[in-house]
Amino acid sequence: MLADGSASVADLAPGLGFRLVVFAVAIFMATHLRRGRGWARIALALTLGVFGTLSLVMEPIQWLLDGNSVVQAVVDADAMTFVSATTRVLHLAAVLAAMALMFGPTANAYFRGARGR
Repeated sequence: MLADGSASVADLAPGLGFRLVVFAVAIFMATHLRRGRGWARIALALTLGVFGTLSLVMEPIQWLLDGNSVVQAVVDADAMTFVSATTRVLHLAAVLAAMALMFGPTANAYFRGARGR
């Protein structure tokens, strides 16, 4: 957006600030998750697992609901569009995998052991 002139740094600053706060909170919770704190597992699942997933899928769903065609989008796509779509899909896959791993048998055993320490 900066490169094509459709936005200035001032236009992007609030979004960047929000993301910085989200990343800082996520790192804080991940640190406590690593220490076996159950509250961090629940907090990460609710914030990044639920709301993060919604933020990744709402825009494409709305785009489809607006009557757009996936086939036409692929035909019209440039390299940056493919990169953006690929990173969104990989990000979603990472979030879903993390959610499954955070509540899998190995993680449950880890958190049970952390309570005993």
